[in-house]
Amino acid sequence: MMRNYIFLSFLFFFGCSQIQETVEEAPKHIVFVTGDEEYRSEESMPMLASILERDGYRVSVCYALDSMGYIDPNNLHHIAGLEVLDSADLMVMFTRFRALPEEEAQYILDYAESGRPMVGFRTATHAFRYPDSSQWQWLNEEWPTKVFGQKWITHHGHFADGDHHLTEVSIAGISNGHPILRGVEAFKAYSWLYHVTGGQDSLYGDSKALLDGKALRSNHANNHALDRFPLDNVVAWTKSYTGKRGQKARVFFTTLGHPFDFKEESMRKLSLNGIRWALGHEDQIPSEGSDAHFVGDYKPNNSGFGQKFKPQLKPKFLGTLKR
Repeated sequence: MMRNYIFLSFLFFFGCSQIQETVEEAPKHIVFVTGDEEYRSEESMPMLASILERDGYRVSVCYALDSMGYIDPNNLHHIAGLEVLDSADLMVMFTRFRALPEEEAQYILDYAESGRPMVGFRTATHAFRYPDSSQWQWLNEEWPTKVFGQKWITHHGHFADGDHHLTEVSIAGISNGHPILRGVEAFKAYSWLYHVTGGQDSLYGDSKALLDGKALRSNHANNHALDRFPLDNVVAWTKSYTGKRGQKARVFFTTLGHPFDFKEESMRKLSLNGIRWALGHEDQIPSEGSDAHFVGDYKPNNSGFGQKFKPQLKPKFLGTLKR
């Protein structure tokens, strides 16, 4: 009897250890939430997802789709596959002025309140736009400010979108040595500079600047409004967000995100490093930064409204698919 007890104890201990080890080794699940009608997030985010899948992560991408299942960034009222956020270890958000139905928006809100980490790109400062009469109107400004660090305020102007660099990006002095900046060098971006700090504005909470941007051209300079909207602004930062469960989540955000920005290796390294840092994987970021080599081709359409996106583009890594 004693021998059987010892054997069962041995089996239980090492069996549970093996189960625990298997759970710990399961790849982290990164879910990209796309849906913007200007910046081709439906092309840039799957590109990042492909790199991360190559490196052993599990990835899903949610898109605005039409009734035929093709990507339609102009559909402001639907993003397919958001239920996959229930199993996500990280949400990466790149949406613009969405007015999602309650059951879809709730997946995003529940994720944010869960204490799990988040990453945001560019228009996630104005991820939602609901009418003033809507009970969801607080998502327009209050939500992105608290979650990502700032709401939509203004920018310095388009100026021949995609034809010229419009922002000079440099390392913020106080951020030298941060793991997100490994391998990231100063570069010029096609994104026109968003205003998030200076004048009467500052980043929310415990936000800490990583990269600074300087507008190379500015409507505000032409209008003599630089005291209110200075040419220099933060373009990438970290912060934390504590949801209803009381758990503090890591957040990384950048106001960069023009589709051509991602052709720049430092932009891709910044994005991939930020994702790994948010997951708590900064020990996996090499001194030269994440491997940012493309998986396949990356030839995005230029930014712009209307029918500037690629027609009849089928989604990759769609969250609702069983993988």
